[in-house]
Amino acid sequence: MNLTDFISERSVSCELVSTDKKRVLAELSALLAAGSRGVRDEEIVEILEERERVATTGIGGGVAIPHGKAPGIPRLVAAVGVSREGVPFDAIDGEDVHIFVAVLSPASGGAGEHLKILAALSRLLKEPAFRDELVAQRSAAGILAAIAAAEKGS
Repeated sequence: MNLTDFISERSVSCELVSTDKKRVLAELSALLAAGSRGVRDEEIVEILEERERVATTGIGGGVAIPHGKAPGIPRLVAAVGVSREGVPFDAIDGEDVHIFVAVLSPASGGAGEHLKILAALSRLLKEPAFRDELVAQRSAAGILAAIAAAEKGS
């Protein structure tokens, strides 16, 4: 299982413009909707916001992995967004978040694939050099290439 199997170029933004948690979740939801077919971004933002009410998905080190499960999507999809300025996101370390990877899984499936992708993301994103590489990219294709290269090296 490769992360790039779940992320399309249209689901990547190398220049998020939102400056607060609520708006960045909406921006990520639009990216997820572009890759999910069948779920509107308004539905996705509700799912992501509900998950954030349970506990923050800001895992520290400038990273957040908002995620949830949605009815009506046939397979797991993911979106990547980079904020150059950083977004206050209630991360566990109190730092602003620069890298967002949002994950949306089918509600009807088991938790296996959802948990595997979250674990794979956590492994990759704990590496400072990989985080720096993502933030340095200036195109969706560059971000996808950086993820593919990191997966080959892990």
